[in-house]
Amino acid sequence: MRVTEEGTELEDEKQQKYRSGVGSLLYLLKHSRPDLPNAVRELSKVMDQANEGHYKALLRTIKYVSDTRNRELELKPTGKGWELKAFTDSDFAGDADTRRSVSGFIIYLNGCPISWRSKGQKSVTLSSTEAEYVALSEVTGEILFIAGIMKFIGEEPDYPIIISVDNIGAIYLAGSASTSSRTKHIDTRYHFVREYIEEGKVKIIFVKSEENEADIMTKNLGNELYNKHVNKIFNIDNRKGVEKDIVELKDDEG
Repeated sequence: MRVTEEGTELEDEKQQKYRSGVGSLLYLLKHSRPDLPNAVRELSKVMDQANEGHYKALLRTIKYVSDTRNRELELKPTGKGWELKAFTDSDFAGDADTRRSVSGFIIYLNGCPISWRSKGQKSVTLSSTEAEYVALSEVTGEILFIAGIMKFIGEEPDYPIIISVDNIGAIYLAGSASTSSRTKHIDTRYHFVREYIEEGKVKIIFVKSEENEADIMTKNLGNELYNKHVNKIFNIDNRKGVEKDIVELKDDEG
């Protein structure tokens, strides 16, 4: 057993249990729990060197999942077409070790979440605007992939597809055909979103941070704001016969 600055590392048997627990959370995250990405992403960073603090965080996450096991996703076609919309967010320099920002998004089809993600960006960004712009390009790529699948099976999403962002600078970058000296270093692979805006397939709009449901994908939030986003994602407030989930988290525990 080794003691580090972060705490006591787990013994091999307990480390194996940690990996197994994170693996189970990853399965839930992929299929039915869009409220877990940020926590599971953080837990996944130490699959081979977890300490007692990480293990405690894993158990707390599992307890949260158990306490909210009745949450479910419902896809109800409206008969008026197929509406795709998305929320995207980033946490600038959120990774304390690499200083890379964290991207997060959630995509809805007719009001039901069908795709969500929380992941570290591939390179270090120099501003919150740049980080938000990179996150915007990532969700646009995912949306176009989903639209392609829909077209393949004979359905067409309603255009333009609305993407909500809480950063004015990122919206300006996406709609600007020119590149200034402050943004010319941004990799060209992120600029493809401009083409789809010009073609009318994608529309970027501003949303306040407290109304941005992708906020829970990138950072730990307080009880009130976290539950507000989760209730909207699972449509808990408007669903009959389902008791509202209220999860009390201490601020110092995220």
